[in-house]
Amino acid sequence: MAAKKALASFPKSLLDEVEKWGGRKQTGVSLRYMTKFGSQPTSRNLLFSAQFLHKELPIRIARRTLELQSLPFGLSLKPAVLKVRDWYLESFHDIRSFPEVKDSCDEVAFTKMIKMIKVRHNNVVPMMALGVQQLKNDINPKAQKLDEIHQFLDRFYMSRIGIRMLIGQHVALHDPNSNPDCVGCIHTKLSPMDVARNASEDARAICLREYGSAPDVNIYGDQCFTFPYVPTHLHQMVFELVKNSLRAVQERFMDSDNVAPPVRIIVADGLEDVTIKISDEGGGIPRSGLPKIFSYLYSTARNPLDNSLDLASTDRVTMAGYGCGLPISRLYARYFGGDLQVISMEGYGTDAYLHLSRLGDSEEPLP
Repeated sequence: MAAKKALASFPKSLLDEVEKWGGRKQTGVSLRYMTKFGSQPTSRNLLFSAQFLHKELPIRIARRTLELQSLPFGLSLKPAVLKVRDWYLESFHDIRSFPEVKDSCDEVAFTKMIKMIKVRHNNVVPMMALGVQQLKNDINPKAQKLDEIHQFLDRFYMSRIGIRMLIGQHVALHDPNSNPDCVGCIHTKLSPMDVARNASEDARAICLREYGSAPDVNIYGDQCFTFPYVPTHLHQMVFELVKNSLRAVQERFMDSDNVAPPVRIIVADGLEDVTIKISDEGGGIPRSGLPKIFSYLYSTARNPLDNSLDLASTDRVTMAGYGCGLPISRLYARYFGGDLQVISMEGYGTDAYLHLSRLGDSEEPLP
């Protein structure tokens, strides 16, 4: 009832259009195609890219909007989820209201508009996490089978990664001062060692802020090795995994006279995959708890969004608590054909294996 009442603020014609576009087929692209196409950002190619996005983005946004309106256990009615749904409806309206992209002037205006849409959706992840937290406060997750919620969130976040990648790639192709080794968002000679080092420094800074100290991080691999990948995606994944390891080690050795052992990162260059292994001696995870680590409804730390709809509070990165860092990291890996696996030895520590496809020819998974 509340969802229908909230929808009354949008014209019926818009809602009917969302229904229509949500039934259309999505078109996936691969990392290799994005790199090849973007390597020549001519006016003609940029126009073609804008025309593709003008047709593709409304389909993807409409599909997620429809799902946001029909979630089980009353999740659709949570204030945070209603806010996210409104963002998606506004973005759908903005794109559908934009006339056909016919020339370079249209393309520039369209690019400015989708850039604003990307900013509008910056806080979707913490806002959805808040909606899930609001749901958890109302029901007992242990007493309910919440597989539908997990499956929806997997689809929703994977789609969000794709939408932001497409918009970000198109916008970045306009940058006149881009790195010569970059094609839009894609770095053609990315050093995983450099990314691992930067992500580790960021994670240690947060650990230092929250605990007053932080274990060392040792990184092993070929400093000269590079491969094509999206730096922001890789940074996000390594940062999340190192952050988890630092927290586990720090909390295990906080009151100990022993020196906290370092977190170890190993970068391996295979024929098919680049694999990054993050190992810690943080005590591990009980075998019964392993299935929960990729759950959006599980976190071993206090949720920093409890009882707060203040978006300003979502800007500060914390050591843990949203309950979606690991599952979203796995989606980032899978987006370009990779994967994330976690193996734990209770009483000792945890190894996370981040597999990244070197081939770059797998198309986006389209939920």
